[in-house]
Amino acid sequence: MLPFAPKITEIADLKRIYARRVPKMFFDYCESGSWSEQTFRENVSDFDDIRLRQRVAVDMTGRTTASKMVGQDVAMPVALAPVGLTGMQSADGEIKAARAAAKFGVPFTLSTMSICSIEDVAEHTDKPFWFQVYTLRDEDFMRRLMARAKAAKCSALVITLDLQIMGQRHKDIKNGLSAPPKFTPKSVVNLATKWGWGLEMLQTKRRFFGNIVGHAAGVEDASSLSSWTSQAFDHSLDWARVKELRDMWDGPVILKGILDAEDAKMAVNVGADAIVVSNHGGRQLDGALSSIRMLPQIMEAVGDKIEVHLDSGIRSGQDVLKALALGATATYIGRAFVYGLGARGEQGVTETLEVIYKELDLTMALCGRRDVADLNRENLLIPAGFETRFT
Repeated sequence: MLPFAPKITEIADLKRIYARRVPKMFFDYCESGSWSEQTFRENVSDFDDIRLRQRVAVDMTGRTTASKMVGQDVAMPVALAPVGLTGMQSADGEIKAARAAAKFGVPFTLSTMSICSIEDVAEHTDKPFWFQVYTLRDEDFMRRLMARAKAAKCSALVITLDLQIMGQRHKDIKNGLSAPPKFTPKSVVNLATKWGWGLEMLQTKRRFFGNIVGHAAGVEDASSLSSWTSQAFDHSLDWARVKELRDMWDGPVILKGILDAEDAKMAVNVGADAIVVSNHGGRQLDGALSSIRMLPQIMEAVGDKIEVHLDSGIRSGQDVLKALALGATATYIGRAFVYGLGARGEQGVTETLEVIYKELDLTMALCGRRDVADLNRENLLIPAGFETRFT
């Protein structure tokens, strides 16, 4: 770390550095949603609508944020969410993020659409990580992906259910998003201002989708990847197929992308160990309700039958506390850790986790709680009409 590097006290500090350092197409990939981006914005703003109940003259000693996620001990109930293209935010980004998470004591989830492969991450880390898989049409490739994850000793499988078809993401289309970036007049001008990022990328061989190129049928190099991606996802996915996928894995299975109480019940029925209440960070169905707004209804439906985790919109330790107080077992951060990774590599991810931890710990104390397990609705002031019901 350079001696003149600015002091990081909040996630916004890392975001500012990230915006300056990373090429526009990858910044936009992280910091955007689909269509009008209404859901992307409300994922964050709906957290702001929930207020905290301050308590005083309460013993604050001996506080702990320690918890469990699908049976795994964690330093705090926060996992690093699966994020595609992480290795384009920083050279070897998935390896860096996995190392930071392991040292901090929280789970890292590797995306199928990662730049570093499953084997790359396993070789360069010394603790098990989680693996996320999409529901793909190619049955053989899916089975081989899962077998590779098992061979790498991945300790949980995260199945993403909300990407049978890709949402309309205007910025990605206009930017010509690709890995590695294609050289167009527009991209070359932008890349010329990101020399630090470029120098790092020149020093790594990992610039393609490592889990796919050379592994999926018909994808021998980057030139054949786009055609594969356009028809890879399984449009025919149903709950019978989800059950088949669950039964293929002999460890904990987490179903990600649940945003409806009826779907949460179905997840229980197929034997999932946990669900992630998520709208894919606002990158799929624009106009859907935020994850935090849907959480109470889902908790009411299945909260005592399955672990309920929450993803989408978390930018602070206070957001983590609000989700836990509304009943979630645990939470995930995606964009927040990408800001840190793009800004400062592995150290930036560590700084992200340190900020989240400190904010969670201090807010818990000022709300009169010493253990994250004791957080509940009494710690919150929830506005009228926040808990939407479908009729």
